[in-house]
Amino acid sequence: MALDPGSSPPAVVITGTSTGIGAACALDLARRGFRVFAGVRKEADGERLEASGRLTPLMLDVTDTASIQAAAETVRAAVEGSGLAGLVNNAGIVVPGPLELVSTDALRRQLEVNVIGQLAVTRAFLPLLRLRPGRIVNMGSISGRIAPPYMGPYTVSKFAMEAITDVLRVELRQWGIHVSIVEPDSVSTPIWEKVQESADRLDRETPPEIRGLYEHDLAELRDSTSRMGDRGMPVDRVVRKVRHALCARRPKTRYPVGWRTRLGFWAFKHIPDRVRDWILLRMMGLS
Repeated sequence: MALDPGSSPPAVVITGTSTGIGAACALDLARRGFRVFAGVRKEADGERLEASGRLTPLMLDVTDTASIQAAAETVRAAVEGSGLAGLVNNAGIVVPGPLELVSTDALRRQLEVNVIGQLAVTRAFLPLLRLRPGRIVNMGSISGRIAPPYMGPYTVSKFAMEAITDVLRVELRQWGIHVSIVEPDSVSTPIWEKVQESADRLDRETPPEIRGLYEHDLAELRDSTSRMGDRGMPVDRVVRKVRHALCARRPKTRYPVGWRTRLGFWAFKHIPDRVRDWILLRMMGLS
């Protein structure tokens, strides 16, 4: 997507820009001349981003219908008929733990943020995307096609985003709206600290006699999760893929990021399920 100095800069909406991948994408695109509407839930986060680069904070809670509609109206008024060049659905949370122990409310929260909220935001901004036409970039994960143990709720949500991406890509073809998904391995962002906090909360809320059933695996998983955060790839690698999906003349449908992602996607198509299970346990540091 070439930028024309004589025209208004292309506008992009990015959800979940308070920290991590979303913040990095917002600042990168702003530096490159895009008009970035950076979705945040807290005014303080928006003020911090606004001070860091040429972008506009956008109050947006993907789980709140009124918030989504207000955000869409704000962007519509700001772009004044020029439409939206891109929507990056990045907002997301991680609910860890054995599926047996994760509460129904926690599971609903996971899906509300990572799946239902993403689709609600997409629907709200589609009229603006049709005007250019623009592009949609969904933030997936290696866990969107490879299901690791003890990350079940998160994995379910990312598998769902793979399906949503495939469906939207075909359904929106007639308006020239391209839909891509970015699928990174672990990335060095504050999300790993939030995963540890969620695991601590699960420990507190689960009766000891039930928690003890998984005690050994969860202890090993904590160590593994800590290492994932320390060894995660630089966030810039993900930013480059998002930028390509938005700007390339021929964007890809999928962007696997990281050698483990690419190798895993290839290998897991060709090996038996039992072997896949063993490899996943080894990758996650579980005996």
